[in-house]
Amino acid sequence: MTQLAIHIRSFAQLLKPHPGNADALELWITQVRAAELPHLHAFARGLERDRDAVIATFTFPYSNGLAEGVNTKTKRIARQMHGRAGFTLLRHRILLG
Repeated sequence: MTQLAIHIRSFAQLLKPHPGNADALELWITQVRAAELPHLHAFARGLERDRDAVIATFTFPYSNGLAEGVNTKTKRIARQMHGRAGFTLLRHRILLG
């Protein structure tokens, strides 16, 4: 448990965007592979599968969170209204919501 806590704390430091985080991520993955924690091994493999996106997340201060939130809200409203009304009412609910 102590090893797991140490690795999680060091990973949490990577979540604040900084240009040097790309190298720190490589070091973190190497350290996790050396540890005998199979669940962290699986997590590290997932990070490596989408390495470019992960490095962009850890190095750039930009986020698309606001746009994704609007998309989610719009889809939720559209699902709630499915088959009940036309585009005019859907547009009205989105603009008011």
